[in-house]
Amino acid sequence: MLVKKPADIPYSKVTPKNAYLNRRRFLQGTAAGAALFASRPLWDALTPAARAQSATARKLTGLAKSPFSTTEKMNSYQDITHYNNYYEFGTGKEDPATLARKLKTTPWTVSVEGEVAKPKTFDVDTIMKMAPLEERIYRHRCVEAWSIVVPWIGFSFSELIKQVEPTSKAKFVAFQTLYDSKTMLNSFSAGINFPYVEGLRMDEAMHPLALLCFGLYGEVLPNQNGAPIRMVLPWKYGFKSIKSIVKIKFQEKMPPTTWNLSAPSEYGFYSNVNPAVDHPRWSQASERRLGELFKRKTVMFNGYEKDVASLYSGMDLRRNY
Repeated sequence: MLVKKPADIPYSKVTPKNAYLNRRRFLQGTAAGAALFASRPLWDALTPAARAQSATARKLTGLAKSPFSTTEKMNSYQDITHYNNYYEFGTGKEDPATLARKLKTTPWTVSVEGEVAKPKTFDVDTIMKMAPLEERIYRHRCVEAWSIVVPWIGFSFSELIKQVEPTSKAKFVAFQTLYDSKTMLNSFSAGINFPYVEGLRMDEAMHPLALLCFGLYGEVLPNQNGAPIRMVLPWKYGFKSIKSIVKIKFQEKMPPTTWNLSAPSEYGFYSNVNPAVDHPRWSQASERRLGELFKRKTVMFNGYEKDVASLYSGMDLRRNY
């Protein structure tokens, strides 16, 4: 009998974790544990052994440790997967964990087009094999003045860029998220236009910190965290790290971005973490880490100043917010 190792199983064959856990919860609950599971979050209620077993169906193995990782304490899996911004699945922080279950992540393709020599449509399995996967523990700062530390899994976006060979006209990279009117909120309900779009300068996109992400905490991404493929840009506010990508376009002109279109006086194209630039409705000088009581001082570029400051040399970072 042929036995497949977890590393041999493509993304398209992965069992969704919520389906696995729901099945396990039902079986255990019928035996003896219904009261326990009704009173506590499922992930926290599982024993360590059961927790490890439940993750096996989505496990990503052979991960390299990244030198870009912070040594700060990571937030819990519960924090990371149950306090999310994903307006297509609700405007409340707790909404996506429930509503994003409707998101179908297989099959999934990403079209790469525009000013490139080799435009192509890739499936997620192909993209994941472009480079070795790394675990990168990144700090994140949300514009609403909260922060979080996440063990993301992926590789530098530059690895995909090499595959398509941008032309000399490619000055920016534009990204577009999936929009499915049958399973997602409409623009009126969410308060922003869909599909969600974002963009980077080419030098930002090529920076090794710019992560093309497929997982977190050793597993493939949960739906509410942007499955099956997203960007992670730790020196920028969280809304720049676009989720559930279906299109990447290399272009000569600066692309539109969702929040800049919705509120240009509040959200700029760059959206770098800068404590000296206040949001019009609140200060960005401090933040509260999820799970902590007291606020902490916000630091320039979210603590990645030595890595990315050279990208913005000579720029007025108050004007180019």
